[in-house]
Amino acid sequence: MAEADGAEDGKPQSDEAHSAFTSPPGMEPEALEDDQPTSEFARPAGAEPVQPEPEGSAFATPATYSAAHSPPAYTPGQDFHVVQLKESPWQDRMRTMLRMPVDVRPVPDPVQRPSEAGPAVGRVLDLTLRIGELLLAGGEGAEDVEAAMFAVTRSYGLDRCEPTVTFTLLSITHQPSLVDHPVSANRTVRRRGTDYNRLSAVYRLVDDISAPEIDISLEEAYRRLAEIRRNRHPYPGWMLTCSAGLLAGAASTLVGGGVLVFIAAALGAILGDRLAWLCAGRGLPEFYQFVVAAMPPAAIGVALNMTAIDVKASAVITGGLFALLPGRALVAAVQDGLTGFYITASARLLEVMYLFIGIIMGVLVVLYVGLQFDASPRPEEVLEIQERPLIQIAASMVLVFTFAILLQQERSTVLIVTLNGGVAWVTFGALHYAGEIPPVPSTAIAAGLVGLFGQLFSRYRFASALPYTTAAIGPLLPGSATYYGLLLIAENRLNEGLGSLVNAAAIALAIAIGVNLGSETSRLFMRIPGAASAAKRRAAKRTRGF
Repeated sequence: MAEADGAEDGKPQSDEAHSAFTSPPGMEPEALEDDQPTSEFARPAGAEPVQPEPEGSAFATPATYSAAHSPPAYTPGQDFHVVQLKESPWQDRMRTMLRMPVDVRPVPDPVQRPSEAGPAVGRVLDLTLRIGELLLAGGEGAEDVEAAMFAVTRSYGLDRCEPTVTFTLLSITHQPSLVDHPVSANRTVRRRGTDYNRLSAVYRLVDDISAPEIDISLEEAYRRLAEIRRNRHPYPGWMLTCSAGLLAGAASTLVGGGVLVFIAAALGAILGDRLAWLCAGRGLPEFYQFVVAAMPPAAIGVALNMTAIDVKASAVITGGLFALLPGRALVAAVQDGLTGFYITASARLLEVMYLFIGIIMGVLVVLYVGLQFDASPRPEEVLEIQERPLIQIAASMVLVFTFAILLQQERSTVLIVTLNGGVAWVTFGALHYAGEIPPVPSTAIAAGLVGLFGQLFSRYRFASALPYTTAAIGPLLPGSATYYGLLLIAENRLNEGLGSLVNAAAIALAIAIGVNLGSETSRLFMRIPGAASAAKRRAAKRTRGF
C-alpha cells in the first residue's frame, strides 16, 4: 500500500527516474532503424573475418607475444621535463629551443597574425635573412644571430626552420611537412661595419616581433627594417675623429704619460684616422688601412725620442696602439668558438690575425726608420708604469667613453658602459698593482666582471650585450706588451720580442674568455627556461673522440 501511494503521489520510485535517458511513462522505446550508423571499426556485413598470417610470415605475430603482457613503450631514462618558455626573454627562449632536437621542439605559437592563406613563407624567410645580415655585419655572435632569426620565423608561424650562420653566409631552411619539399634561402654578408646604434634598433625590431601584445605585419617589419638601414649615424665624422684622438691620449696617460704625451698621442691618432679614411675612400682593403693608421703615432713617438725633451715617448706609440687593437673582433671570435661555431670562430680569428699583423708592420717600418737615424728607444721604459690611481681611473673612463662613441653606440648606453669600464680598471688595478697578481689572471677577472654586468644590463633592456661590454674592455687591451715586443724585434732581440707578443696574445685571450665566462655566469642570476630540469639531466657528451 505504501508503494502504491508513493506512485500515486508522483514521487520517483527509484534512481532510474532521474535519468535523462529513461522513457516517460506510457511511451514505448523507439526501435532502431536499419540505416542507423554503426561503429567505423565494425566488420561490414558479408566480410570474412581476418585470417591470421601463416607461421613464418614477416607480418605474423611473434609466438612469445601476448597482448595482456605486452612490453612497455620506450621512455628515456631521465624522462621528459616540461619546459616553460614564455616567462623568459626571447633571446633565452630561442637559444633554448635551438639547442633542442628538432623532433622535441614545441610547436610555434604564432605571435603575429598570418593571413587567411597562411604565412607567406618566402617573405618571412627573406625578412629573417635581412635581419640576420644586419646583426652579423654589426659584429654580433653567431649564436645570437641564429636566435634572432629563429625568433622571427616562429613569431610568424613557421615551424621546422633551421637557420645556419657562418662568417659571411646566412642560410635558412623551412620544411612545411614530412611530405612537402623544403624551402631554402641564403644571403651573403658583403660589407661589415661597426654601428651599435643600428644593432640596437634591429634588436628592438626583433623584440617587438616576438611580443604578443604588439601587432607587426610583414609590411610594417619591412618598413622598419628599411628605416634602420637608412638611419644616419648618431655622431658626425669630426666627433669620431676627435674621439679617436682622445682615446689615444687617455691610453697614453693610463700607461704613465703626461700632458705633452697626451697631446702628441691625440695628434698621432687623429692623423692616423684621417689617413685610414682616405685609404678606405680609395677602396684599399682594411689590412692596409691598419698599416697606415699605425704609422703616425709611431712616427711622432720616435720623433719625440730623438729630441732632448724629457718625456715618455713610448707612451705615445702605446696610446696609438690602444686605438687600433681589434678587441671587438677577438671577443666575438672566442665567443663563437666557445659556443660551438668553429668555422665562424676560425674566420674571425684569421681576421684578427691579419689586422694585428697590419698594425705590427706599420709600427715596425717606422721603428726601423727611426733606428737608422740613431733613435735610441729604451724598451724597459715601456713597462715602467707609475701608479697614479685617481688619474688612471679617470683616464680609463675617458678611454671607454670615447671608445663607445667610435662604436656608434646609442647615447643612452654610453654612461652605463663608461661606468662598467671604470669598474673593470679598478678591479684590475686592485688585483695587479695592490695584490701583485700576474696580469693575465687579473685581466681575466676584470673582463669577467665586464661580461657579467654587460649581460645583466642587456637582459634588463632586452638588447644586445655588445654595447655594454665591447667598449668597457678598452683599458684592459695589451697595448704596452704589444709595443714592447715590437720594439725588441726592431732591435733584433727576436726571442724576447716574440715572448712579449705571446704575452700580449695571452692577455687578449684572457679578455675574451673572461667576457664570455662573465656572460655565462650571469645566467645564475636570471630565470632561464629549463634551468630546473637541466639540473636533473646529465651533461651532453659532445666530443669524446668517437
